[in-house]
Amino acid sequence: MPERAIVREKGQESEQRGTPASARQKKAFARRPGRDYSQAVRCCVQVLFVLLNLWIGVEFYLFVRHYETAGQTPFQPRPAGVEGWLPIASLMNLKYLLFTGSFPPVHPAGLVLFLAFIGISLLWSKSFCSWLCPVGTLSEALWKLGKKIFRRNLVLPRWLDWPLRSLKYVLLGLFFLAVGSMPVRALEAFLQSPYGLIADVKMLNFFRQLSLTSILVLGVLALASLFIQNFWCRYLCPYGAFLSIPAWLSRGKIRRNSESCIDCAKCAQACPSLLPVDKLKVVRSVECTSCLECVAVCPVQDTLQMSLPGRKAVPEWVVAAGIVVLFLGIVGIAKWTGHWDSSVPDLLYFQLIPQAHLFQHP
Repeated sequence: MPERAIVREKGQESEQRGTPASARQKKAFARRPGRDYSQAVRCCVQVLFVLLNLWIGVEFYLFVRHYETAGQTPFQPRPAGVEGWLPIASLMNLKYLLFTGSFPPVHPAGLVLFLAFIGISLLWSKSFCSWLCPVGTLSEALWKLGKKIFRRNLVLPRWLDWPLRSLKYVLLGLFFLAVGSMPVRALEAFLQSPYGLIADVKMLNFFRQLSLTSILVLGVLALASLFIQNFWCRYLCPYGAFLSIPAWLSRGKIRRNSESCIDCAKCAQACPSLLPVDKLKVVRSVECTSCLECVAVCPVQDTLQMSLPGRKAVPEWVVAAGIVVLFLGIVGIAKWTGHWDSSVPDLLYFQLIPQAHLFQHP
């Protein structure tokens, strides 16, 4: 049976369950009062985080240009937040921290952000993917654009969806194997090698000097995202696959009151992760990104809610506040304790950045 149930008319669904349609239609329910603001709040957080990343990108470009031109352009301090785009280095630094008990001197901000995203996933499941991740925001914008143009998105059959969904875990396993097989001293040597020191610059140059192959791959991913909801996130993103681990431990879940549910299946139809929300009492799947789209479309009061075990519903502003406060709090503590900026001297940047094209991955 497909993961997302086909939405049927309430009368047909009731008859299939053996309950007369008239009895189901007479079920009393309290319509939700007022407007749901969860998606407006989430959109604001998404936009702010995209703007933050764009600002970091511009500042980092100006920083790199200063060293590429041997100081001929104005100096711009390096924004350490760019290290959030170095997930493999962050995974290496996480192992370094666990095995040595000390913070790494190179790309520490990447590790701080990695820990912040893990903490957010422990709080509200995989909410990083649908609230903060710029790639997730772009992916969401693409499938919504595709739905607007073509009036629908494609849903792959189960026999194809499951193997494709496993790809991101296979990629994550390969990264775990590569990093796990490296001794701590080898990790340290790699991160302090010329390539490791300017891995962020190499990443920038990848986007500045896109090859034809890279353009074609990105184009195929963008085209697929127009037709299939969250194509990259659902099938290929190893970062999201990693966050499934703390998300599985999260206590914040979408919960459905089966007593007041009228079986309209609007929640399942709205779910970007194609989960059968209308059939579950608690959405435990690690594919859930806590986007609250299912909550937003539920017409019945106190029926579908984000909540903690044994507690009342958590309003959307509390979810947003928890994500933002945890993110800013962890970053603020890292800055205050001196665990944010890389300890790479300017002289070394003057030597390495102009020759970035010469350094290859060891």
